Amino acid sequence: MGHAGAAAFAVRYLGPGPVEALPRPELRCVREDERAPVPQAEFRRVLGNFASGVAVITAPDADGSGSPAGFACQSFSSLSLEPPLVCFMVGRTSTTWPRIARAGVFCVNVLSAGQSDLCRAFAVSGADKFAGVAYDAAPVSGSPRLTGTAAWIDCTVHAVHTGGDHLIVVGRVDTLGTTEEPTEPLLFHRGRFARVSP
Repeated sequence: MGHAGAAAFAVRYLGPGPVEALPRPELRCVREDERAPVPQAEFRRVLGNFASGVAVITAPDADGSGSPAGFACQSFSSLSLEPPLVCFMVGRTSTTWPRIARAGVFCVNVLSAGQSDLCRAFAVSGADKFAGVAYDAAPVSGSPRLTGTAAWIDCTVHAVHTGGDHLIVVGRVDTLGTTEEPTEPLLFHRGRFARVSP
C-alpha cells in the first residue's frame, strides 16, 4: 500500500461532514464473572514510572476549518531505521486525530525543557491551540513546525492499527532536523514535567 493508499485507509471512516471522533470501543479482556486483571488506577500509577519525552503532533488544515490541527503526545517513538518509520498513539475518541488523518501527513515536534506551557496549551480540548504560537511550515508536509523545539520529524501517514481504545499511527519520515543549538528535552514522569539532570 502506497502513501496515498495508507492515507485513504486512515480516513475511510470519515465522511465529508463535520469531524467526529470514533466511538469508544467495547473491550473485554475478562469474562463477566472474572475480576479485572489490572485496576486502571494501578495501571496508570505503575506506568507513570516510565519517563518519556513529550511531543506535539501537528498537521496542516485539510478540512477547511481555518486552522491547523495539533495535540500534545507522550506516546511517540521511533520504530524502524529501514525504512525510516516513527509512531505515535492517539485515543480513538480524539477529535484532533480525524483532522490529522484527513491531511495524511504530520510533523512531530519534540518539545524542549522550557516548553511545558506550550505542552499544556496543546493538551486542552476545544481551544485555539495555535493562538500566539510561533511556527513555520515543515518542508515536505507543510505541517506546523513549532519554534524552539528540540527536534522535528516531518512525516506521511504510512499505516494505522487498532490498539484497544487507542490507534497506533505509523509515519514514514520524509525529512527531520534539530535546532541549531542543542537543547534539553522536556520529560514527563509520575504525572509531572521533568528535565534531564546534568
